[in-house]
Amino acid sequence: MSLTIGDFGRLLAAKRGSRGIRAAALDAGVSPATFSRVENGHMPDLQTFARLCKWLSRDPREFLGMETTEAAPRRPRAVVHFKKKKTVQMGTAKALGELILAAQRAVLAAEDQAGR
Repeated sequence: MSLTIGDFGRLLAAKRGSRGIRAAALDAGVSPATFSRVENGHMPDLQTFARLCKWLSRDPREFLGMETTEAAPRRPRAVVHFKKKKTVQMGTAKALGELILAAQRAVLAAEDQAGR
């Protein structure tokens, strides 16, 4: 089941509870303004999204419509940085996430064939 960006904002608000935005944002490692924008349904950049998912203890794949049942590999993972763009569409974010995961699977398969 896929969760929406609205669900993401509601989860942030629920975890924050009666605490102030500033305190919750400090714990999550983002600015209070950013925390507030995401809590109100705005799409975060990838770094902010990752920090907030970690703070929520949620798998980012839940929000990208990807399966969360596969076991996480114990090997080094692919790391990618995208320049922040405020107008990223959900479909684009999903496609990029799927592309990154596919590239990682290809690298791991190549390592397995090479006997690493």
